[in-house]
Amino acid sequence: MNTRTRHLFLVLICFLASSCFRGGTSTDGLPVGKRIQLQSVEELYQFLTYDDNRYPLVSLHRGGPLSGYPENAIETFAYNASLQPVIVECDVRISKDSALVLMHDHSLNRTTTGKGSVNDHTLSELKKLLLLDNNKKLTPYRIPTLSEALAWGKGKVIFTLDIKNDVPYEAVINTIRKERAESSVVVITYSANQAAKVHSLAGDLMISASVNNREDLSRLNEKDIPDNRLLAFVGTREADPNLTKILHDHGIMCILGTLGNLDKQADKKGFQTYAGFIDRGADILSTDRPAEAGRALNFYIKKRGIVSKFVQ
Repeated sequence: MNTRTRHLFLVLICFLASSCFRGGTSTDGLPVGKRIQLQSVEELYQFLTYDDNRYPLVSLHRGGPLSGYPENAIETFAYNASLQPVIVECDVRISKDSALVLMHDHSLNRTTTGKGSVNDHTLSELKKLLLLDNNKKLTPYRIPTLSEALAWGKGKVIFTLDIKNDVPYEAVINTIRKERAESSVVVITYSANQAAKVHSLAGDLMISASVNNREDLSRLNEKDIPDNRLLAFVGTREADPNLTKILHDHGIMCILGTLGNLDKQADKKGFQTYAGFIDRGADILSTDRPAEAGRALNFYIKKRGIVSKFVQ
């Protein structure tokens, strides 16, 4: 058996076996079939501006990987989006020949069949690799480009793009423009200066900015970034209620990173813990446990009769 035949045989076996090692997440309590439907950037602003009837959402950390579904893969996004309305947090890196691809690590070693750095490989080389799930099991899925992900996600999900340090904002913005995906994208930034740069390059794009205190919000305001262009990432522990109130008074929704300790807390105390985070001011939960968080949010939404014309 030559190398090419062996590779194709491996892909076939992996594909046929994939149903055996997928997580089989129960759909009980999830709003299966509902998705976010946005047609314009103005609708994105409206949907992600806080009001008393805001629609709480799950954000998939690294796309929501689970058994059989690797991180930063379109197939993983699609599986999660089939279960509930989602925001897809994913990571953008650049190849040797300047192609934008989805990959969290600088190295290929952990999540693919390849070795070495992403930026030491051309797109053609990267496309020959297969993705591994978080249990190191081989999947039939391949590294997607940013363009492929955006083309798939329009009218289905909202992306929050974590752009790695060596990736020019200009390249990401050009790809968003090319795919006409402005209504599906929020760009993640980590400082007021980064947020200001993105806003200066593309004033219509929404930005996720780190806001840990009132001074962080003041710095963003000083950069003349409109409130309706902002989401506030308040960290991985619950924010001070006074900060949450200030952000909500500005119409800014809060992303709480439950990944890590808060996810562990919810695992120990029960999935309704996630509803408590929403009750206390979070609007979007960035989580490694999207099904569990989704059940709690679905219960919360039904109990309060929350509806959105953008979620059908």
